[in-house]
Amino acid sequence: MTSLLKTEASPYKEIDSEMDKSTDVVWHLASVSHQDRVVANGHQGAVLWFTGLSGSGKSTVANAVDKMLHDLGAKTYVLDGDNVRHGLNGDLGFSDSDRIENIRRIGEVAKLFVDAGLLVSTAFISPFAADRGLVRGLLGDKSFIEVFVDTPLEVCEQRDPKGLYKKARAGEIKHFTGIDSAYDVPVSPEIHVQTANQDVQQCAMQVIEYLKAKGLMN
Repeated sequence: MTSLLKTEASPYKEIDSEMDKSTDVVWHLASVSHQDRVVANGHQGAVLWFTGLSGSGKSTVANAVDKMLHDLGAKTYVLDGDNVRHGLNGDLGFSDSDRIENIRRIGEVAKLFVDAGLLVSTAFISPFAADRGLVRGLLGDKSFIEVFVDTPLEVCEQRDPKGLYKKARAGEIKHFTGIDSAYDVPVSPEIHVQTANQDVQQCAMQVIEYLKAKGLMN
């Protein structure tokens, strides 16, 4: 079964970063500081960046983690790939350049959530290592936790919850990750879960245990 999984950064075209930016725009300092919010929430803010192929279980695991964190009293939110494309990124397609912009916008939104002291989970394929690296650089290593939802392509195709692989194999969908668009496998993610041989609760608990071990949750 042919796939485009890769272990190195994909050779994709970079989008033009030159924008017509005003030099009069300055960051507004809020009356309630980041530290004030952290104290009120009872924990540090961070991003759990779930990445993996379509059908790997990213959203399912992210939501299970979110529920566990919520039950523990944490302030949380989930940014799901499909949900974000209904609004904020509704103008983007699935070309390489649009995927890059999709992740750039989510990185900026996630940064605001971290500033608010939340534990935010993002469930996006985010196929390019370079883009995930940009978000890590934006947030910093302490606030960016890469969660690789590692599920073999064959398993993802067998699940195919939305029928997307079937359409991609039939040529009805172009630029589909793992079929005719590359996925850069994370080299050293903070958390590595395998949904093919772990159930959802086991995967979610692995994430919770990591957060507790790092002192992000009590």
